[in-house]
Amino acid sequence: MKILIVEDEVKTGDYLRQGLTEAGFVVDLARDGLDGLHLALNGDYDLVVLDVMLPRLDGWGILQTLRRSSRETPVLFLTARDQVEDRVRGLELGADDYLVKPFAFSEFLARVRTLLRRGRGHEPEILRSANLELDLLRRRVTRCGQRIDLTAKEFALLELLLRRKGEVLPRSLIASQVWDMNFDSDTNVIEVAVRRLRVKVDDPFEPKLIRTVRGMGYVLEAVEPS
Repeated sequence: MKILIVEDEVKTGDYLRQGLTEAGFVVDLARDGLDGLHLALNGDYDLVVLDVMLPRLDGWGILQTLRRSSRETPVLFLTARDQVEDRVRGLELGADDYLVKPFAFSEFLARVRTLLRRGRGHEPEILRSANLELDLLRRRVTRCGQRIDLTAKEFALLELLLRRKGEVLPRSLIASQVWDMNFDSDTNVIEVAVRRLRVKVDDPFEPKLIRTVRGMGYVLEAVEPS
């Protein structure tokens, strides 16, 4: 799941990005309002975390533009503006939640996960193939009931493979979706990542799920859970 943070305070922005990344999310960070609005309008985000007081365009303006553009992306205001009228204004403009600084990261993360759960609607919270399970909200992977620890990139790669199980995914698509980069045929980052993922989720178990299709890419076999 992909989150956009719009925060001009450097320490706070970096802190939020690091914390969410370590929790397994893909995170973009904008330092001012206009950059944040551009990303929010053109990116495919599951959640926007928004400050109010921002350079060039404040959070109120960003949210108003998003809602006028019929973008229903959930928005969490994270701001030092703690007056009741500020909270009311934010919610009336279409924010989904409002959290005041200073804040505990554990509460912030809980609110993020609640909004993501609400925003995903009828989409499954757990992706499965055979005896492999990926819990999207708790960011957990298990196989045969055994917990498997993955890095954020490994989790994102496995999520992509599971969401599109049975489909051969070319390296160029994996590069753009997981690493947010154009595919460079001279790099072996994808091969290395797939190899490491196999060591964790495939090698100790049966059946083998991740398959290389020579000259085309990778596929995670669509095997129904037994």
